[in-house]
Amino acid sequence: MTKTSNTSRKLFIGLTLAILLDTGLQIFWKVAVADMPDLPTLWQTLNAIARQPAFWCVGLFMIGQSWNWMVVLDHADLSYAHAITSLSYVSVAALSVFYLGETIAAPQLVGIALILLGVWFVGKSGHSTAPLPDEAA
Repeated sequence: MTKTSNTSRKLFIGLTLAILLDTGLQIFWKVAVADMPDLPTLWQTLNAIARQPAFWCVGLFMIGQSWNWMVVLDHADLSYAHAITSLSYVSVAALSVFYLGETIAAPQLVGIALILLGVWFVGKSGHSTAPLPDEAA
């Protein structure tokens, strides 16, 4: 296996994991916030957050997402990786419709289409910026 194909495989896995982690984080966040009662004080709110398992899941997803993001950025430029991981906006919207009963309005559908189009264009570019001539030496 060549170094390039190994890097491409790691990048694909890392980007896929980034999308999944961000999607999970956002869905758990929505569920956690929706289940929060209206509490009058900050301490009561913090106590309710500490006792709610969905917030613990959000924290775990954030830790996993941070670690994975550092690994992804070892293999791709930020401009490429961030554009590809914006697919999580599409997956969060879809899961919110199917599992949380939310609706998507026409402007949101246009936004989803633009995200998909943008990811397609970025995917056609490379995942690494070519070094400048003075950096190659």
